[in-house]
Amino acid sequence: MNAGKLDKKITFQDFKLVKKDGFSKEVWDDFKTVYAMVRTISGREFYQAASVQNEYTTRFIIRYSAGKNINESMRIVYRNRTFEIVSIINDNERDETLTIMVKELKEIAD
Repeated sequence: MNAGKLDKKITFQDFKLVKKDGFSKEVWDDFKTVYAMVRTISGREFYQAASVQNEYTTRFIIRYSAGKNINESMRIVYRNRTFEIVSIINDNERDETLTIMVKELKEIAD
């Protein structure tokens, strides 16, 4: 993997329960910011994914080591857009890069 291609910053967020003044509030909290390569799904890939009822819109590729402790219950924020993580794939099982398949969330109520 050419490190120069990992030129976009993405932030993983984790869902947390925060207690303040005796009240609990559920919030998305920044977990980790890493560099990624961003790839949108091509028209052909989009139609193939739609044929099996998946709604992937984008994929983020990050270093394997940067992906430690992330999981599908998290979300990604990139350029003021929010993405739900659909799957995390260890590319070719080589422990070098992870491809994170996501779909964009249009309206977020925090």
